Amino acid sequence: MRPELSDYNHLSAGKVRELYEIDDHHLLMVATDRISAYDHVLTPEIPDKGRILTAMSVYFFDNIDFPNHLAGPADDPRIPEEVLGRALVVKRLEMLPFECVARGYLTGSGLAEYQQHGSVCGVQLPDGLVESSQLPEPIFTPATKAELGDHDENVPFSTVSSRLGERRAKELRDATLRIYTEATRLAEAKGIILADTKFEFGLDADGNLVLADEVLTPDSSRYWPAESYRPGDVQPSFDKQYVRNWLISPKSGWDKSSDTPPPALPGSVVEATRNRYIEAYERLSGERFCYWVGDCR
Repeated sequence: MRPELSDYNHLSAGKVRELYEIDDHHLLMVATDRISAYDHVLTPEIPDKGRILTAMSVYFFDNIDFPNHLAGPADDPRIPEEVLGRALVVKRLEMLPFECVARGYLTGSGLAEYQQHGSVCGVQLPDGLVESSQLPEPIFTPATKAELGDHDENVPFSTVSSRLGERRAKELRDATLRIYTEATRLAEAKGIILADTKFEFGLDADGNLVLADEVLTPDSSRYWPAESYRPGDVQPSFDKQYVRNWLISPKSGWDKSSDTPPPALPGSVVEATRNRYIEAYERLSGERFCYWVGDCR
Protein backbone atom coordinates (compact mmCIF):
# COMPACT_ATOMS: atom_id res chain seq x y z
CA MET A 1 0.00 0.00 0.00
CA ARG A 2 1.28 3.44 -0.90
CA PRO A 3 1.81 6.00 1.89
CA GLU A 4 -0.38 9.06 2.33
CA LEU A 5 1.10 12.45 1.57
CA SER A 6 0.34 13.40 5.18
CA ASP A 7 2.75 10.66 6.30
CA TYR A 8 5.64 12.86 5.17
CA ASN A 9 6.94 16.03 6.79
CA HIS A 10 6.26 19.05 4.58
CA LEU A 11 9.54 20.98 4.27
CA SER A 12 8.86 23.85 1.89
CA ALA A 13 6.60 25.31 -0.78
CA GLY A 14 8.04 27.15 -3.77
CA LYS A 15 6.37 28.90 -6.66
CA VAL A 16 5.67 25.57 -8.35
CA ARG A 17 7.07 22.70 -6.27
CA GLU A 18 6.44 21.29 -2.81
CA LEU A 19 9.10 19.33 -0.90
CA TYR A 20 8.45 16.59 1.63
CA GLU A 21 10.87 14.61 3.78
CA ILE A 22 10.79 10.84 3.25
CA ASP A 23 13.83 10.03 5.42
CA ASP A 24 17.29 11.41 6.18
CA HIS A 25 18.50 10.75 2.63
CA HIS A 26 15.43 11.17 0.38
CA LEU A 27 12.85 13.80 -0.44
CA LEU A 28 9.55 13.76 -2.29
CA MET A 29 9.49 16.54 -4.91
CA VAL A 30 5.94 17.35 -6.02
CA ALA A 31 5.26 19.52 -9.08
CA THR A 32 1.97 21.40 -8.71
CA ASP A 33 -0.13 22.92 -11.49
CA ARG A 34 0.79 26.44 -10.32
CA ILE A 35 2.42 28.77 -12.83
CA SER A 36 4.49 31.84 -12.04
CA ALA A 37 5.66 34.83 -14.04
CA TYR A 38 7.37 38.09 -13.12
CA ASP A 39 7.77 36.82 -9.53
CA HIS A 40 4.03 36.27 -9.05
CA VAL A 41 2.14 33.01 -8.72
CA LEU A 42 -0.76 33.31 -11.12
CA THR A 43 -4.35 32.11 -11.08
CA PRO A 44 -5.89 29.88 -12.15
CA GLU A 45 -3.59 26.88 -12.31
CA ILE A 46 -2.71 25.14 -15.60
CA PRO A 47 -4.37 21.69 -15.65
CA ASP A 48 -1.88 18.79 -15.83
CA LYS A 49 1.11 21.13 -15.73
CA GLY A 50 2.71 19.27 -12.81
CA ARG A 51 2.46 15.99 -14.69
CA ILE A 52 4.00 17.52 -17.81
CA LEU A 53 6.93 19.02 -15.90
CA THR A 54 7.57 15.72 -14.16
CA ALA A 55 7.38 13.73 -17.40
CA MET A 56 9.72 16.17 -19.16
CA SER A 57 12.24 16.09 -16.33
CA VAL A 58 12.26 12.29 -16.28
CA TYR A 59 12.82 12.18 -20.03
CA PHE A 60 15.85 14.44 -19.85
CA PHE A 61 17.27 12.88 -16.69
CA ASP A 62 17.18 9.58 -18.59
CA ASN A 63 18.80 11.03 -21.72
CA ILE A 64 21.40 13.48 -20.37
CA ASP A 65 24.76 12.01 -19.40
CA PHE A 66 25.27 13.70 -16.03
CA PRO A 67 24.67 12.54 -12.43
CA ASN A 68 21.19 13.57 -11.25
CA HIS A 69 19.15 13.46 -8.08
CA LEU A 70 16.57 10.82 -9.07
CA ALA A 71 16.37 8.08 -6.44
CA GLY A 72 13.59 5.95 -7.90
CA PRO A 73 11.29 5.46 -10.91
CA ALA A 74 8.25 7.58 -11.68
CA ASP A 75 6.02 4.91 -10.09
CA ASP A 76 8.21 4.45 -6.99
CA PRO A 77 6.11 2.84 -4.21
CA ARG A 78 7.12 5.67 -1.86
CA ILE A 79 5.07 8.12 -3.96
CA PRO A 80 1.54 8.62 -2.57
CA GLU A 81 -1.32 7.82 -4.92
CA GLU A 82 -2.65 11.39 -4.71
CA VAL A 83 0.51 12.81 -6.34
CA LEU A 84 1.47 9.88 -8.54
CA GLY A 85 2.58 11.19 -11.94
CA ARG A 86 3.53 14.59 -10.57
CA ALA A 87 6.08 13.58 -7.93
CA LEU A 88 9.55 12.07 -7.80
CA VAL A 89 11.68 10.53 -5.07
CA VAL A 90 15.00 12.37 -5.09
CA LYS A 91 18.27 12.34 -3.17
CA ARG A 92 18.77 14.88 -0.45
CA LEU A 93 21.54 17.27 -1.50
CA GLU A 94 23.28 20.40 -0.32
CA MET A 95 21.86 22.79 -2.89
CA LEU A 96 24.10 25.48 -4.36
CA PRO A 97 22.75 29.06 -4.21
CA PHE A 98 22.74 29.93 -7.92
CA GLU A 99 20.51 29.44 -10.93
CA CYS A 100 22.88 28.18 -13.62
CA VAL A 101 21.62 29.67 -16.86
CA ALA A 102 22.90 28.72 -20.32
CA ARG A 103 22.01 30.94 -23.27
CA GLY A 104 22.50 30.08 -26.92
CA TYR A 105 20.23 32.85 -28.20
CA LEU A 106 19.61 36.43 -27.11
CA THR A 107 16.17 37.21 -25.70
CA GLY A 108 14.41 38.13 -22.46
CA SER A 109 16.49 39.64 -19.67
CA GLY A 110 19.66 38.76 -21.58
CA LEU A 111 18.60 40.94 -24.50
CA ALA A 112 17.71 43.83 -22.18
CA GLU A 113 21.10 43.64 -20.49
CA TYR A 114 22.91 43.41 -23.84
CA GLN A 115 21.09 46.47 -25.17
CA GLN A 116 22.22 48.43 -22.13
CA HIS A 117 25.77 47.17 -21.68
CA GLY A 118 26.76 45.15 -24.75
CA SER A 119 27.23 42.15 -22.48
CA VAL A 120 25.29 39.63 -20.40
CA CYS A 121 26.51 38.81 -16.89
CA GLY A 122 29.88 40.28 -17.76
CA VAL A 123 30.22 38.23 -20.97
CA GLN A 124 31.00 40.65 -23.79
CA LEU A 125 29.02 39.97 -26.98
CA PRO A 126 29.44 41.16 -30.59
CA ASP A 127 27.79 44.38 -31.74
CA GLY A 128 24.64 44.30 -33.83
CA LEU A 129 22.78 41.42 -32.17
CA VAL A 130 18.99 41.63 -32.18
CA GLU A 131 16.03 39.87 -30.60
CA SER A 132 16.52 36.07 -30.93
CA SER A 133 20.02 36.31 -32.44
CA GLN A 134 22.01 33.10 -32.10
CA LEU A 135 25.15 33.72 -30.06
CA PRO A 136 28.59 32.81 -31.43
CA GLU A 137 28.72 30.14 -28.72
CA PRO A 138 26.60 29.34 -25.67
CA ILE A 139 27.33 31.44 -22.60
CA PHE A 140 27.00 30.87 -18.84
CA THR A 141 24.91 33.61 -17.22
CA PRO A 142 24.25 32.73 -13.57
CA ALA A 143 21.66 34.32 -11.32
CA THR A 144 21.06 34.41 -7.61
CA LYS A 145 18.13 32.36 -6.34
CA ALA A 146 15.30 34.55 -5.10
CA GLU A 147 12.81 33.87 -2.36
CA LEU A 148 9.13 33.75 -3.30
CA GLY A 149 8.08 37.24 -4.39
CA ASP A 150 11.64 38.50 -4.93
CA HIS A 151 13.55 38.89 -8.18
CA ASP A 152 16.31 36.60 -9.44
CA GLU A 153 19.35 38.76 -10.15
CA ASN A 154 21.78 38.11 -13.00
CA VAL A 155 25.36 38.13 -11.70
CA PRO A 156 28.82 37.84 -13.28
CA PHE A 157 30.91 34.70 -13.03
CA SER A 158 33.14 36.45 -10.49
CA THR A 159 30.23 36.51 -8.01
CA VAL A 160 29.87 32.73 -8.24
CA SER A 161 33.62 32.31 -7.90
CA SER A 162 33.86 34.54 -4.83
CA ARG A 163 30.97 32.71 -3.15
CA LEU A 164 31.85 29.11 -4.02
CA GLY A 165 35.53 29.25 -4.93
CA GLU A 166 37.05 29.30 -8.41
CA ARG A 167 37.23 25.52 -8.80
CA ARG A 168 33.57 24.94 -7.95
CA ALA A 169 32.46 27.91 -10.04
CA LYS A 170 34.30 26.59 -13.10
CA GLU A 171 32.79 23.15 -12.47
CA LEU A 172 29.31 24.69 -12.45
CA ARG A 173 29.98 26.66 -15.64
CA ASP A 174 31.42 23.65 -17.46
CA ALA A 175 28.57 21.37 -16.36
CA THR A 176 25.91 23.92 -17.34
CA LEU A 177 27.31 24.43 -20.84
CA ARG A 178 27.95 20.72 -21.34
CA ILE A 179 24.37 19.76 -20.42
CA TYR A 180 22.92 22.60 -22.47
CA THR A 181 24.93 21.53 -25.52
CA GLU A 182 23.78 17.92 -25.14
CA ALA A 183 20.14 18.98 -24.69
CA THR A 184 20.40 21.31 -27.69
CA ARG A 185 21.36 18.38 -29.92
CA LEU A 186 18.42 16.33 -28.63
CA ALA A 187 16.02 19.21 -29.29
CA GLU A 188 17.43 20.01 -32.74
CA ALA A 189 16.85 16.41 -33.79
CA LYS A 190 13.14 17.02 -33.06
CA GLY A 191 12.98 20.34 -34.94
CA ILE A 192 13.08 22.48 -31.80
CA ILE A 193 15.50 25.21 -30.73
CA LEU A 194 16.49 25.31 -27.07
CA ALA A 195 17.15 29.04 -26.77
CA ASP A 196 18.12 29.05 -23.11
CA THR A 197 17.57 27.12 -19.92
CA LYS A 198 18.41 27.17 -16.24
CA PHE A 199 19.71 24.37 -14.06
CA GLU A 200 20.10 23.87 -10.34
CA PHE A 201 22.87 21.77 -8.84
CA GLY A 202 23.56 20.28 -5.45
CA LEU A 203 26.36 18.38 -3.75
CA ASP A 204 26.08 14.81 -2.51
CA ALA A 205 27.67 13.53 0.68
CA ASP A 206 31.01 13.15 -1.11
CA GLY A 207 30.96 16.68 -2.51
CA ASN A 208 30.15 15.58 -6.06
CA LEU A 209 28.11 17.87 -8.31
CA VAL A 210 24.59 16.55 -9.00
CA LEU A 211 21.93 17.92 -11.37
CA ALA A 212 18.77 18.59 -9.34
CA ASP A 213 15.31 20.13 -9.30
CA GLU A 214 13.39 20.16 -12.58
CA VAL A 215 15.39 20.03 -15.78
CA LEU A 216 14.75 21.33 -19.31
CA THR A 217 11.02 21.84 -18.78
CA PRO A 218 8.88 24.54 -20.44
CA ASP A 219 9.00 26.33 -17.06
CA SER A 220 12.79 26.51 -16.95
CA SER A 221 13.58 26.76 -20.67
CA ARG A 222 12.69 28.60 -23.85
CA TYR A 223 11.75 26.29 -26.71
CA TRP A 224 11.15 27.60 -30.23
CA PRO A 225 9.99 25.74 -33.36
CA ALA A 226 12.99 25.61 -35.69
CA GLU A 227 10.90 25.80 -38.85
CA SER A 228 9.71 29.35 -38.11
CA TYR A 229 12.89 30.76 -36.52
CA ARG A 230 13.75 34.26 -37.73
CA PRO A 231 16.21 36.59 -35.93
CA GLY A 232 14.84 40.04 -35.18
CA ASP A 233 11.40 38.79 -34.18
CA VAL A 234 9.97 37.44 -30.95
CA GLN A 235 9.64 33.72 -31.57
CA PRO A 236 6.54 31.58 -31.03
CA SER A 237 7.30 29.28 -28.13
CA PHE A 238 6.43 26.04 -26.35
CA ASP A 239 6.93 27.49 -22.89
CA LYS A 240 5.50 30.00 -20.44
CA GLN A 241 6.67 32.93 -22.53
CA TYR A 242 3.13 32.80 -23.94
CA VAL A 243 1.82 33.68 -20.47
CA ARG A 244 4.41 36.43 -20.01
CA ASN A 245 3.45 37.94 -23.36
CA TRP A 246 -0.23 38.04 -22.42
CA LEU A 247 0.51 39.63 -19.04
CA ILE A 248 2.43 42.54 -20.57
CA SER A 249 -0.01 43.00 -23.47
CA PRO A 250 -2.75 45.66 -23.42
CA LYS A 251 -5.31 42.84 -23.19
CA SER A 252 -4.35 42.06 -19.59
CA GLY A 253 -4.62 45.65 -18.40
CA TRP A 254 -1.75 45.00 -15.96
CA ASP A 255 1.23 47.27 -15.34
CA LYS A 256 4.26 45.08 -14.58
CA SER A 257 5.96 47.96 -12.76
CA SER A 258 3.06 48.43 -10.36
CA ASP A 259 2.61 46.84 -6.94
CA THR A 260 -0.70 45.27 -7.94
CA PRO A 261 -0.90 41.51 -8.52
CA PRO A 262 -1.50 40.27 -12.08
CA PRO A 263 -5.05 39.55 -13.20
CA ALA A 264 -6.40 36.03 -13.49
CA LEU A 265 -5.49 34.28 -16.72
CA PRO A 266 -8.45 33.92 -19.09
CA GLY A 267 -9.55 30.42 -20.02
CA SER A 268 -8.16 30.76 -23.54
CA VAL A 269 -4.66 31.52 -22.19
CA VAL A 270 -4.86 28.62 -19.72
CA GLU A 271 -5.88 26.19 -22.46
CA ALA A 272 -3.29 27.47 -24.95
CA THR A 273 -0.54 27.24 -22.31
CA ARG A 274 -1.49 23.66 -21.43
CA ASN A 275 -1.46 22.75 -25.12
CA ARG A 276 1.97 24.30 -25.64
CA TYR A 277 3.44 22.40 -22.68
CA ILE A 278 2.00 19.13 -23.94
CA GLU A 279 3.28 19.78 -27.46
CA ALA A 280 6.77 20.48 -26.11
CA TYR A 281 6.79 17.20 -24.20
CA GLU A 282 5.39 15.13 -27.05
CA ARG A 283 7.69 16.60 -29.71
CA LEU A 284 10.81 16.28 -27.59
CA SER A 285 10.17 12.88 -26.06
CA GLY A 286 8.36 11.21 -28.96
CA GLU A 287 5.80 9.91 -26.42
CA ARG A 288 2.12 10.76 -26.11
CA PHE A 289 1.47 12.69 -22.92
CA CYS A 290 -1.52 10.51 -22.03
CA TYR A 291 0.67 7.41 -22.45
CA TRP A 292 3.01 8.60 -19.73
CA VAL A 293 0.32 9.44 -17.19
CA GLY A 294 -1.87 6.53 -18.18
CA ASP A 295 -4.89 8.76 -18.54
CA CYS A 296 -5.79 9.95 -22.06
CA ARG A 297 -7.72 13.19 -21.99
